[in-house]
Formats: sequence, structure tokens, C-alpha cells
Amino acid sequence: MANFTAADVKRLRELTGSGMMDCKNALTEAEGDFEKAVEILRLKGAKDVGKRAERTAGNGLVAEYFKGDGDGTLLELNCETDFVAKLESFVALADKITKFAAESGAVDVPALLGAEIEPGKTVQLLIEENSATIGEKLELRRFAHFTGAYVASYLHKSDPQLPPTTGVLVQLSAPNADVAKDIAQQIAAMSPKYITFDEIPADVIEKERALAETKTREEGKPEAAIAKIVEGRVNSYLADFVLLKQAFVKDNKKTVAKLLEEAGVTVERFVRFKVGQA
Repeated sequence: MANFTAADVKRLRELTGSGMMDCKNALTEAEGDFEKAVEILRLKGAKDVGKRAERTAGNGLVAEYFKGDGDGTLLELNCETDFVAKLESFVALADKITKFAAESGAVDVPALLGAEIEPGKTVQLLIEENSATIGEKLELRRFAHFTGAYVASYLHKSDPQLPPTTGVLVQLSAPNADVAKDIAQQIAAMSPKYITFDEIPADVIEKERALAETKTREEGKPEAAIAKIVEGRVNSYLADFVLLKQAFVKDNKKTVAKLLEEAGVTVERFVRFKVGQA
């Protein structure tokens, strides 16, 4: 009879992220040998890789890595459950890949996945090996690497028991730690999509204009006033998605544009990653 305890099952589950019964069965098959049980679960996970590919990795975390004030990287790594998201092995995997992304020179996810993170092992293979051990689909969703005069970040936890699920990376034209923190938190809270109106794609504006015109005509507004009303509604709606037009969350009497003007800096670019959102 296999010699192991409930504590061994719990430890194996915490290490691998596998189900309780899978861990118990693995320890039974391994006759209580913990290392052998880990290998059994890994082999089982490898066999199930095809099944996992069709599953949804809707949980995960956002990790960061900085090489200095002017060099920062943000990365989102996904898994299937929040249980796995808080595993030390999963967090360590995310940190390892984020650091590598900062140093690899990869410009997009396919390039990063194909890069060799260890001798003879690509990032893709490393993720697949961890997926096999853990027993869940793992997926590198996106990353961003900024270099410039000043780069800062903000990570937000939606649950104190879980790793960060929202992350912001922002690049300023000049060093200013306080403003960078304020802007990063602003972006995390208010979810802007653009820095200025000029960045909004023409098709997005035209789609909103068409919707506003239909609504205005249905309301029976005078024909002569329709164009002005439509333009006002379009600008008002889209302003919510423009960082510089947003009211500053710490002082809604001023806009973000005014905050930056007073500080003498500009926002050059930003990204906002939220696990489970586009």
C-alpha cells in the first residue's frame, strides 16, 4: 500500500496545480514517491495537451520587469483557473519570461515564443512543459517593452489573495516619478484607449458619427441643427477614451492634459493589460 498522507496530496496539488484526485492517484501509482508522482502528472499533462488546446485560458496575471527608469516590460500570462494563477511556479514562470522578453529584443509574441530562453528550449516549449506539469492550458497573451526618457508602471490586484490582474506601462518625455504614478493609476482606473483625439482611427469616428446621427434624427431634431448636435455627441462620447481629455481622478476640476502641462511633461505612449479583456 502506498505510504503518503493528506498533507502530501495537498503539497503535490500546490506544486503542480493538478486536481486533488489526480494528485492522489499519482502518489498511489508512485507508491508514495513524491518526485515520481510529479513526473507521472507531467506525463499525464503532456498526453492531454491536445485536449487543453481547445480550452479557455481566461485567468492569469500581469508581470513587470525593469532594467532602469527608462526601460520597462509588461507581460500577460494566462491560465485556466485563479488557483493556478497564484501558484508559485506559475508566478515564477511569468517573471522568468518577462525578464527574458526585456532582454531578448523580440518585437511581438510570435518572435518571443520562438526565441530560445534556455539552451535548446524556446519560450513556447517552456510554456508547454509547465502546462503539462500543471495540467492547465497556459498562454502568453501579450507583452510590451518600452525604452525612453522615463518609463513607469502600475500593477493592480483585484483580489489580495491573487497576483495582479491589471497592469499599466507608461512612457513620459522626461523623468517625473509622481506624475508617472498618477498617470499610470489614471489609465488603470479609467481605461483610455488613446492619448489624443488624433490617434482615434477614422473608421471608429465614422461609426460613432453614424450612430449619433441616427439617434438625433429619431429624436426629431431640426435638420439645420443635426450636424452640430451629432458632432457634439461624437466628441463627448469619444472624449471618455482619450487620456488627455479625461478628468484627473485625484482632482476632477482639472484634466489630465492640464496636469501634464503643469508638470512640463508629455505622455509618449502607454499600454493597459487586464486579464480577460481585449
